[in-house]
Amino acid sequence: MPLSARELHRRGVDAANSRRFAQARRALAAASARTDDDDLRARIDGTLAYVLAQTGEPAEAERLSREALSRPGLSAETVALANGQLGTLLMHGGRLDEADEFLTRAIDGLDDGSIESANLLMSRAIVSMQRHRLDDCTADLQRAVAAYEAHDQQEPLAEARHNLGYAALLGGDLVTALGLMTSSRPILAATSDLAAAISDLDRAEVLRDAGLTTEAEELLGAVAVQFGAQRMRQARGEAEFHLARSLLRHDASAAERAAATASRRFAALGSEGWAARAEAVRLEARLRARPTRRPVAEDFTRTAAALTRGGFRTEAAALSLTARLADGGRMPRLTADAPTPLRLRAHEVRAARASAAGRDADARRFAAEGLDLLTAWQQSFGALDLQASLAMHGTELMFSGLAAAARSRNPEVLFEWSERARHLSQQVAPVRPPHDAALSSDLAELRMLRADLAGSDWTTDARVRELRDRVRDRQWSSTGAGGSRERLGLLETRHRLDEDTAILAYVFTREELLCVVVTASGSSIVELSLPRIEAALDGLRADLDVAALTHAGPMASVVRRSLDERLGLLDDALLAPARAATGGAVRLALTVPGILGGIPWAMLPGMAATPFTLATSVSRWLGDSDRPLTSAPRRLAGFAAGPRVARAEEEVRRAAAAWSDATILTGDEAGVSAVTELATHVDVLHIAAHGRHAVDNPLFSGFELVDGTLFGYDVDLIPRAPDTVVLSACELGRSSVRWGEEALGMTRVWLHAGTRCVIAAPVVVPDDVACELLGAVHTELANGVAPAVALAAASESTGVRAPFQCHGSGL
Repeated sequence: MPLSARELHRRGVDAANSRRFAQARRALAAASARTDDDDLRARIDGTLAYVLAQTGEPAEAERLSREALSRPGLSAETVALANGQLGTLLMHGGRLDEADEFLTRAIDGLDDGSIESANLLMSRAIVSMQRHRLDDCTADLQRAVAAYEAHDQQEPLAEARHNLGYAALLGGDLVTALGLMTSSRPILAATSDLAAAISDLDRAEVLRDAGLTTEAEELLGAVAVQFGAQRMRQARGEAEFHLARSLLRHDASAAERAAATASRRFAALGSEGWAARAEAVRLEARLRARPTRRPVAEDFTRTAAALTRGGFRTEAAALSLTARLADGGRMPRLTADAPTPLRLRAHEVRAARASAAGRDADARRFAAEGLDLLTAWQQSFGALDLQASLAMHGTELMFSGLAAAARSRNPEVLFEWSERARHLSQQVAPVRPPHDAALSSDLAELRMLRADLAGSDWTTDARVRELRDRVRDRQWSSTGAGGSRERLGLLETRHRLDEDTAILAYVFTREELLCVVVTASGSSIVELSLPRIEAALDGLRADLDVAALTHAGPMASVVRRSLDERLGLLDDALLAPARAATGGAVRLALTVPGILGGIPWAMLPGMAATPFTLATSVSRWLGDSDRPLTSAPRRLAGFAAGPRVARAEEEVRRAAAAWSDATILTGDEAGVSAVTELATHVDVLHIAAHGRHAVDNPLFSGFELVDGTLFGYDVDLIPRAPDTVVLSACELGRSSVRWGEEALGMTRVWLHAGTRCVIAAPVVVPDDVACELLGAVHTELANGVAPAVALAAASESTGVRAPFQCHGSGL
């Protein structure tokens, strides 16, 4: 017996809701052919209009919806549903004011608490999101959630909770956003691959706003392809639009191309509002990529007007800010509830305009106000990677402030901004998260997968990606907000220095490299030759790696001579001018920007026999000095040796001999849980193991232990970190430089966990060199000598010059 028109319509609705659009069209065409009921035909046409809109025919979809709505004799419920369908179509086309009008008519005409009403509340919530009316949005979503719960509708319930996550994203609460989206995704993904892709499109926005642009852009690229394969041109354009927004901060030319593609796609679909959104990104990208060839003012005015017509008033305000950067006109007034990134953009524009007008004091003030706003946002998050990633929102503000401070040539002003740069994502003190058994289980599975996939790019495995996402998401949500660390000024810093110690605070402004030299008796600014330093840095890492691997033979002397020449050039251009201004200080505390992050300072000739530390900031270094160390006789030391390191066991046993009561883990004893447990109970921890630096997410860097990798995330879970950590492992002293001034690596992970000082190397170190030098270091540490002093003394006594250096508070 053939299916009735109502049954076929129901099949079409189910297929459309599951994004099986070809199947939906067939069922709806058959339903329409089998009915003479005008009421049912109007409902069929409404569903077909939704399918047409999703598959790239929005004009035909709107025509069909309006035609259905104009038919006489329809029931009140059908009229309400037709209004809702038209409102949803207008929403997807970016005509937000019209959409809100039709959706409100529809909701008012339906029973409160019905599934149909809940579905339209979802659409109206999206309209409110795009207009940045977050209270209205949340209220509609909560009504929809209540209705879906009452009717036990799990799939739309998951979508509603996902959308609550998106509302949290717009409100700046990235942790809540990602938590709600992550918990909803499995249910949505079970519905269809396209439902999963739509979920991932929104998740990518969270990752982008959190600064994890590599992950966001990979996800956006994948979903754009998936939408294209399904002929979902509107959704594909949205993915391209968000990709352009992500690229804007770090590749303006690529952002301009992606935004232009999205704009053309939306224009072809008749989506004026979305086309204006893409055009706004294209204009800003063009201004960033070619600041001397600014877009004409009419382009900004026309696009802002189109955004306003479409109801995208927040984005119209953002474009007006960009226009004021180009033409110097009157700044738009922002509402009190404007999103944080928009308010930060306003501070950026004010600072840039002040700089261009030669008003450097105003530029510094505007930049500082913006960075204070960013700091308040960062302090709501305790997770290390999220704090570091959010720093991207302060990049332009920071460089505006640094450049204006540098032009002042005032040591006090420049030192203040040097400390601001160092504090950009380091002023938040960590709050230790509670033990999370599920997180530990995911990390354990990752260890097994990394071992199983050895020799291949393990990050491309689907299960690895799933677990990595889950680990990061859970860590974000389980780590509480941190307190703020105090930032010290120049005068107080000088008063706290002794006569033998100097600070070298290096400052990079994009245009020049300076050093603020601070001693107890005074301060000065040293100008450095950035071109000479950049020339010496080019190829430095390659020379270091080759030298570490070439110990003998005819090439050894050639390699060593090349490296010595390069290190000499760096010493002359970077270190010697600064040291000359210290007045003969014998101990140094350095703070360095990301551009200098890979320098092996200990190997520079001018550092011979000099105790020094690479401080995360001067303020933290001096703050740590106020905390008393455990006295030497009571200090406990622990050692662990990983597999496949030729002299690891010899190294740890030789180093442990300096201590009266040391714990040594080797062989099968040196597993992840044993090492993290050991770390909790000792004051000095030494790990000799192979390790690798994960550039895409440094918290997945780690040591290779007998049962797998000890990740940075494992370290961040240790309830009490050792005072001093020695990392004898390839590459684990490296940092991943992010957003100009920011760096994040395994050294930083330990420092964030509460360790005072990490001794590590930014490049490969031969096993025999590490074995000899670090054994001598422990002889000094066991006698209560500060780590930086111990390292300098060990290098002097052994004659070994190696790239090991102290990070944090080593003096």
